[in-house]
Amino acid sequence: MTAHVEVIDLVAQLKAAEQPFALATVVRTVSVTAAKAGAKAVIRPDGTIVAGWIGGGCARGAVLKAAREALSDGEPRMISVQPENLLAELGVRPGESRDGIRFANNMCPSKGTMDIFVEPVLPHPSLVILGASPVALSLATQARALGYHVTIAAPSSDFVDTPDADVRVDGFEPGYLNEAKRFVVVSTQGKGDEAALKAALTIDAAYHAFVGSSRKMAALRDKLIGAGIAATALDRIKAPAGLDLGAITPEEIAMSILAEITAERRRGQRNPASPSDH
Repeated sequence: MTAHVEVIDLVAQLKAAEQPFALATVVRTVSVTAAKAGAKAVIRPDGTIVAGWIGGGCARGAVLKAAREALSDGEPRMISVQPENLLAELGVRPGESRDGIRFANNMCPSKGTMDIFVEPVLPHPSLVILGASPVALSLATQARALGYHVTIAAPSSDFVDTPDADVRVDGFEPGYLNEAKRFVVVSTQGKGDEAALKAALTIDAAYHAFVGSSRKMAALRDKLIGAGIAATALDRIKAPAGLDLGAITPEEIAMSILAEITAERRRGQRNPASPSDH
C-alpha cells in the first residue's frame, strides 16, 4: 500500500469516527525539495503526523503551527516555505502573510520552495437529544439535514417511530460524544423528565434546553434541587427551548429550536454586514 493510499484511507476513517485532524498537501515545489507536489500528511490536533510525509524539518515547524491554528479557528492556510534570499526579494519576513499566504524560511541546504495547503477537517457539530417525543424525532430529522451529528437517547420502549439519527441510545446516558461543539436538548415531554435533565447536565455543551413551559421547568428545578442538583447548573438550561416564533406543531417547535441553536453555533463567525449588504 502506498503512502498516498494510507493517507486517504486514514482520512476516511477519521471522518467516519468524527475525529478532528488537518490534511496538509504539497501543492507546488520549486528547485530541489524532499517532498513533491501531491504529497500529503494527516496531522492530529496535538501536532502529531499520523500518516503521510511532507518533507523533513524544513517545512515541518511551519506546517504544524498552521495545522494547530487551522484546527482552532476552522480556517485553511496556505504556507510558502522559501529560502531567505527569495523572501527578501518578495519583501516579506518569515511569519508574515500576504494575499492569504504565510511565508516561512527554508533553512535546509536544498534551498527549495514548497507551497503547502493546510485544511482543517472538523467533526460535525453534535446535537444530543434526550427523549423520544414527536418534537425530539422532528428535531433529529431537521438537524441531520443541516449537517449535525445527531445522538438521540431514550428508553427503547418510548420510541413509536425509528428516529433519523446517527446514534441511538437505549436510556438517557449518551456515552461517547465527538469532540465538536455540542448542543443538548431535553424533549421527554413527561416521560423521564428528571432523569433526562440530570443526564443533560453531565454533558459539556454550548447550549442546554428543555422542551416545556417555564412553569414546568420551575417545578422540575425545585425537585432536582431537592435531589441535590446545584441551582447554578440548572440555571444553564433554557426553558422553553427555541426562539419565540409562535410555533405550534412538533415540526415548528423543532425548527424554532434549531434556529436558536444555529444562532449560538454561528455566534461570532459572520462579519458585521455593511449597509450595502442589506
